[in-house]
Amino acid sequence: MSIELDEVKRRLRRFAEREARGNSPLYDHLASRAADDDEIAGLLTHAAPEDARANLLLAVAHRLIQADPIHPLSRYYPSLGGFDGVDSETWPLFRSFLLERADQARELIGTRFTQTNEVRRAALLYPGVALAAKDAGGKVGLLEAGCSAGLLLGLDKYGYRYQCDGGEQLAVGPAKAAVGLHCALELAPGATVPKLPKKLAVAAKVGLDRAPVDADDEDELAWLEACVWADQVDRIRLLRTAAAAQRKDPPEFVTGDAVDDLAAAAARVPAELPLVVLTSHALVYLPERRRADFVAALGDIAADRPLWWVSQGPYQAGLAYVLPGRDDLRTEAGEPPCVLGLAHWSGGSIQARALARTDPHGQRMTWL
Repeated sequence: MSIELDEVKRRLRRFAEREARGNSPLYDHLASRAADDDEIAGLLTHAAPEDARANLLLAVAHRLIQADPIHPLSRYYPSLGGFDGVDSETWPLFRSFLLERADQARELIGTRFTQTNEVRRAALLYPGVALAAKDAGGKVGLLEAGCSAGLLLGLDKYGYRYQCDGGEQLAVGPAKAAVGLHCALELAPGATVPKLPKKLAVAAKVGLDRAPVDADDEDELAWLEACVWADQVDRIRLLRTAAAAQRKDPPEFVTGDAVDDLAAAAARVPAELPLVVLTSHALVYLPERRRADFVAALGDIAADRPLWWVSQGPYQAGLAYVLPGRDDLRTEAGEPPCVLGLAHWSGGSIQARALARTDPHGQRMTWL
């Protein structure tokens, strides 16, 4: 089953308007133009329908320009040392560059998929994991579904600074952490600053992915870098730092499906440990029916052991399945488009709550 060109173009336009605009002038420009170009947008029809998204097209282009860094297009790519802003030549160069390498682009689009390991999202997940660990009353085991290279599983080893309203700052995590993350923490009306522990007691880490990434492999790491937006160089630098730090504390990886193999992956976490399952934008890539199946699989696992689910991503692609009817959490213009949620299965029932509205990439959250 292939995806229709019109749907690809709709996704490209939506990405430009809702994700890239205001965050990445380069990707806003390229996705907007691609949405009106049948040949460029058509390259994405070679991907599986769930993977045919703007991020994949832009990552493939980024990977190809990594391999040909002297091409004139590279001057628009800060990740490759480029300094030029978007101008009248950007799109024509991008278009000709990709079409000249259309066969390579189609091969990558047909065999790769977006595997962004946005390390800054750890700052969003940390408060959710901290609350789950507090409820659990001791050490926990982490399982991330859709883990890519598993860099978010290192969240207990990172340092965090949360800049609060009024100038207050929360500093948590190891004092000499190799990875330091900053996040603006705003408060919704009536909310109070969360009490965050200085450290998390994590006794096991397992990552589940259909194709886990070995961050020690330079080619695989290069693909991860290509999935990062090219004009956000700090994100690439952070990715490299986190990958190096992970070598000292690598998680266990399980290759498999986020739904069908979830129980097998959970079984790799010692049974005596309360289980905290993490998802960060992973469910966006699952069809709606499979999202419901994922939540059902969590419930099946929770019948045999204590389980918490910390989710971060669009409300309708995650938290909505355990906390329905919260239209106030859907994406609205001018508001952070994602939600941090926490769900706990107990006695056959689900207790779920929305903790914060979040930026997609970890720069800020509004605590609810």
